[in-house]
Amino acid sequence: MRRALIIAVATLLSACVSTPSTKPSVTSLTPETLGLNGAATPAIADKWWIAFNDPKLNALVEQALSGSPTLATAMARTRAAEAELSESRADTYPQVTLDGQEQRERFSKNYIIPPPYGGTTRWIGTFGANLDWSLDLFGKEQAQVDKARAEAKGAALDAEAARLLLAGNVTSAYIQLSRAYTLVDLAQDAVNERDRVFSLTAARVRSGLENEAAAKQAEALLAMAREDLMQAKADRDLREHQIAALIGRGADAYDIPRPHLDEAALALPATLPADLLARRADIAASRARVDAAARGREVAAKAFYPDINLLATAGWAAIGLAPMFSGSALQYGAGPAIHLPIFDAGKLRAEYAGATAGLDEAVADYNASVVGAVKETADALTELKRLGGEASEQKHALDAAEASFHLAQERYRSGLSPQQTMLDAEATVIQARRQYSALSADLAGTRVALLMAVGGGFASGASDDLENGRSS
Repeated sequence: MRRALIIAVATLLSACVSTPSTKPSVTSLTPETLGLNGAATPAIADKWWIAFNDPKLNALVEQALSGSPTLATAMARTRAAEAELSESRADTYPQVTLDGQEQRERFSKNYIIPPPYGGTTRWIGTFGANLDWSLDLFGKEQAQVDKARAEAKGAALDAEAARLLLAGNVTSAYIQLSRAYTLVDLAQDAVNERDRVFSLTAARVRSGLENEAAAKQAEALLAMAREDLMQAKADRDLREHQIAALIGRGADAYDIPRPHLDEAALALPATLPADLLARRADIAASRARVDAAARGREVAAKAFYPDINLLATAGWAAIGLAPMFSGSALQYGAGPAIHLPIFDAGKLRAEYAGATAGLDEAVADYNASVVGAVKETADALTELKRLGGEASEQKHALDAAEASFHLAQERYRSGLSPQQTMLDAEATVIQARRQYSALSADLAGTRVALLMAVGGGFASGASDDLENGRSS
């Protein structure tokens, strides 16, 4: 009889452990297929923004990293993932519970309890300890732990990516604030310059060397310059509001001093770096999610195997309060328990197919992330090269425009050229100054964008503790 039972169980096991033949249909891209064959990325410090040598920027980034709601959300998700990992690990250990109850109950005279208890009302109680230990003979619990570990690692990497992005956003906004301060200066210079032109024109009108129309034109240009100054100041204020929001502050943080940046301080690659994918926290997070999806598929595959647990119980059970904890009321027992899926109308196969589709989705998301990372880096390299060339040419244009305006102003003052020539030269120099300032700021901003595109100060070993099974 025992042999027949063993054969029956073995037959059932062999029938149940055959998993479906569903296979993943998406494969991960590799650095070689993406053309990443250049030199490695230059070393980038974790706190790379310090290279700008601006103490105020350093303080703003630190405030952002300690008080940003966005980063707080990412950190909360990390803690939740770590808690889930701890919960999965706990399932691999024996579970011991202590249960007890005592209740007043009337026993039926016509049921299984005979006289003298049948037909009476008495106390009935139980008190005991229970052991439930999953032996995990087929690795189902371990696969769940591996899945939770990969998810926790992905959440930690997401938090790191959020930290880097926040530091980059604060730095970029600070660069734009610096640009706004410069534009305010240029707008003020334009007001002063046009005020001098207006005074010069008015003096020539009084001397009969110029007509009233020229004075009105100079006056209109002065009013327009003042309007531009007001707009430049408003834009500067908006940049301050943006930075305050990024650091998780309000109106109390709106008074930000003028930036003083060393804008060429960052070490950057000149070509697409070969180690791009390994340097980006968001790519590493996508890779971890692929690993989690693969482990999830393994969990779904293990669901076709039986669950074999070791159960044990020990305690007391008695009718009446007095004999409750006596030796005669003692009861105990131990033995194995098995749960075997026989027929579920295709539920397990559907879950396995869903887990396989989830793995395909995770791989597709990873591929999209790496393609986007390569494009983002290549775009930043191209933009940096373009802006560098344009800034150089614009500096030549600015020098020439200032020299031309100076000559036109002197000739107008001497009566050797008309007012319009001077006004045209003035407009050209004002525009050249603004454009050069904008290009300088864009160049600094693109340097930050390139640094972020190649991973910022991310260290690929930062999450090794989670990968090796140790969570904080």
